[in-house]
Amino acid sequence: MSKAHFSTPPPPKFTTGPTLRHVVVMTATGSLGLVSVFMVDFVDAYFLSLLGEREVAGAVGYAGAIIMLNISVCLGLAIAISALVSRSVGGGNLDAARELAASTVLFSVLLTAAIAVVLWLWAGWILTLLGASGDIHAIALSYARIIIPSLPLLGLGMCCSGCLRAIGDPKRAMYALLAGGVVNAVLDPIFIFWLGLGVDGAALASVCARIAIVCAALYGVVRVHRFLIRPRWEWLRRDLRAITAIALPAMATNIATPFSMAYTTAVMGGFGVSAVAGWAIINRIVPLSFGVVFSLSGAIGPIIGQNYGARLMDRVHGSYLDALKFSGFYTVAVCLLLYLLQDAIIAAFNASSEAAALVALFCTWIALSWAFAGAQFVSNAAFNNLGKPHWSTLANWGKATLGTVPFVHYGAQWGGAEGVLWGMAAGSVLFGIASAGTGYLLMTRLAQT
Repeated sequence: MSKAHFSTPPPPKFTTGPTLRHVVVMTATGSLGLVSVFMVDFVDAYFLSLLGEREVAGAVGYAGAIIMLNISVCLGLAIAISALVSRSVGGGNLDAARELAASTVLFSVLLTAAIAVVLWLWAGWILTLLGASGDIHAIALSYARIIIPSLPLLGLGMCCSGCLRAIGDPKRAMYALLAGGVVNAVLDPIFIFWLGLGVDGAALASVCARIAIVCAALYGVVRVHRFLIRPRWEWLRRDLRAITAIALPAMATNIATPFSMAYTTAVMGGFGVSAVAGWAIINRIVPLSFGVVFSLSGAIGPIIGQNYGARLMDRVHGSYLDALKFSGFYTVAVCLLLYLLQDAIIAAFNASSEAAALVALFCTWIALSWAFAGAQFVSNAAFNNLGKPHWSTLANWGKATLGTVPFVHYGAQWGGAEGVLWGMAAGSVLFGIASAGTGYLLMTRLAQT
């Protein structure tokens, strides 16, 4: 495709206008799209719970740790393409932005394909390490091995969605990810019940959802904007260092979350299948309830990136503070809704008494800790887009290790399965405060220099 066929994206839209408005719009559209990705997992869990088999709920809980690893890798790639492209767009270099986008997409496909092969081969060993055994292990392995090969599709779709956000089209990025949620919601009951495929049917519906995400995202970035061009190996060789400088720390940052989830799942497994089932329900509630918080890293990244590329440091600082405020207010509002709706949530998943107690504890108290998790996500976005991606890696892995292992371990000894949740919350509060303080100091230093 020649450059004459390219459409010219609008000028950097985040360098003018109220920063709070940009934060709200980008976060709202980004969260709706991201929630649709997590909705795939949630819808699977809901329809499978209607089968009334406790082993199925436990198996999906164990497999969820592997699926979350898939999503985390793709989120890291989306963050990388968003940071690279937004800075080039903000600096007015559209040709460089297009070539960086093409190189990052090619890198993502190659990397996710390699990861998918490794995960598919080692899925059984990982599930055993997490504590799955017997029928639960067999069900979880079948579910995971159907979904894992679609990882390159999810990586391509998430990268194209991140590219759309970087050039200032968050709505089409949202529509692409929403397409996956709609497809999964329609196909799940058909595959699970009408075709009688059970757990395997839920996995196949998830694969179809990822195909829908790719088709919709490619349409927006290729057909509508004509921004993504055919990648070249020489571009990838040239851009590889710039891509990996952001992509690898961003992926390492996001992988820290499934690591902490995997450790917590293993600890929960010591308290029986009901505890794992309750933990699995919480892991489905969290992405839907706090999808806005999850999306903050990817949503405000282009805002910070464009303004940093244009050297508008006062707007970078303002965007950071606006995102922190928005995250705090949103978390408090959602926690109130969870408290009011906890009985309905427990009934919807047919939770047993022990699982119901864990869900009730989360909805009443533990969910409040996500205000501090939101502060860490916002700070990670600042680190990734201001040339300090390794800081976000250190922050997330610090939380996943020092902020999780000792807190969860001693929490389990102190209060059993409920103590595990209290331990997670304590670590989240501690590292959220530390990340926000570090981010503020970085903003202050950059503004001065």
